[in-house]
Amino acid sequence: MFGRVKSLDAILATAEKKSLHRTLGAFQLTMLGVGAVIGTGIFVLTAEAAQKAGPGMMLSFVIAGFVCAVAALCYAEMAAMVPVSGSAYTYSYAVMGELVAWMVGWALILEYAIAAGAVAVGWSGYMIGFVQNSFHVTVPLEFVRGPFDGGLINLPAMAIAAVITVLLVLGTKESATVNAILVAIKIAALSLFVALTLPVIRSGHFVPFAPLGFTGISGAAASIFFAYVGFDAVSTAAEETTNPQRNMPIGLIGSLAICTVFYMLVAAGVIGTVGAQPVFGPGHVALDPGTPALSHACSAIHDNAVVCSKEALAWTLRQVGYPFVGWLVGAAAILALPSVILMMMFGQTRIFFVMSRDGLLPEFFSKVHPKFHTPHVITVLTGIFVALFAAFFPVGLLADVSNSGTLFAFAAVSIAVLVLRRTDAGRRRPFRTPAVWVIAPISIAGCLYLFVSLSAATMELFVGWALVGLVVYYAYSRSRSHVGRGLFEVHEEDSDLPPSSVPPIE
Repeated sequence: MFGRVKSLDAILATAEKKSLHRTLGAFQLTMLGVGAVIGTGIFVLTAEAAQKAGPGMMLSFVIAGFVCAVAALCYAEMAAMVPVSGSAYTYSYAVMGELVAWMVGWALILEYAIAAGAVAVGWSGYMIGFVQNSFHVTVPLEFVRGPFDGGLINLPAMAIAAVITVLLVLGTKESATVNAILVAIKIAALSLFVALTLPVIRSGHFVPFAPLGFTGISGAAASIFFAYVGFDAVSTAAEETTNPQRNMPIGLIGSLAICTVFYMLVAAGVIGTVGAQPVFGPGHVALDPGTPALSHACSAIHDNAVVCSKEALAWTLRQVGYPFVGWLVGAAAILALPSVILMMMFGQTRIFFVMSRDGLLPEFFSKVHPKFHTPHVITVLTGIFVALFAAFFPVGLLADVSNSGTLFAFAAVSIAVLVLRRTDAGRRRPFRTPAVWVIAPISIAGCLYLFVSLSAATMELFVGWALVGLVVYYAYSRSRSHVGRGLFEVHEEDSDLPPSSVPPIE
């Protein structure tokens, strides 16, 4: 079960022979990280967290951020030591074998593709709110919400997914340049929000702090974890990074630190100005976010609560007397959220690229466009699936399902760091996780805690997805694995030829 291990030396050699172009530096990596992290989580899921935990979502941000921080330290060591595409998939292949690596890669599909769909739905909410408040028109809900959320299909979410797909096909460097501009807009908007809301905070809005108890705070932490997801996508760009041994840790930890500061300030601004108490149904039962029951309850109070808003930050500013600034923040979200979709889809295509290069997925997935030098086939396929996710599912459900895959991958990387410290202690580590025998177990335990705090339906869906992955592995991937068949990659100039066989070593 754990026998097929691809050595780190083989992984690095393969990357050198059939590699992507190295164009990204430390600044671009940090901006890619911030671009991937700051997005739907804080712009949209603030309302979801408020419905689950009330003002206690402040503590939810702390819990989720702490788990992410210890996982980031483990990621940084692996990313600097193994500077190739593939993220947790590649690290698991080197340490725990092919089956575990396959399951991690399979889980990462939940993380990246479904997360991109969630962000597209979040973007749609801001876009429709912007249009309705700017031009005083009413957009039919049937075409801007999925069937679970009171509509039929989310057409704006599908459209933005298509635009991002085209941009990614055109090239990584172009994508990163556009992203850096969008990140600057995003940070400016959040800074303006904080500057206007913090001076008018009222302490009474923080009471009761935990209306649904610690269970609600844990549930909100499991959902709001999505607000931090994305920093690990930076590690999937390792193969396209100049001086990765130095730049990868800077990009990972730097982006996480910047985002954490913003999250705490923005959450305090929302709670302290307009309040963040959950909406209750009959029998004083808190309603689940993203359900028809909550939609009906919100309609009864004319959506006069932050938990009802699809554009929480813009709504908050309008409520406290800054309609024009609310309009600006809405515009910034419309411009900036696509950067998160871009980074999620970027990470997804690169993981597919590496799995295909290892023989676990069809080889045409790893075809690189002759002009744009990007894996165009899998980029287009990923774009189609992201558009479908965004069209039919609400943001909260997509975020929770994405989190289940992410937490599995984070735990796998944390285990890999510990195993590698034992089995390959002498290998050069440009970045070493401090107190690794404390940090990594905390990371593993934290991921498990957040996973069991997700809804039962989300955990069941994850188990079902894992079982499908096992069937695909044993029906297709196991027999075609390059490692299992004793194949090695050829040089890039010979990439049109099939891989050659390695004679067994006596």
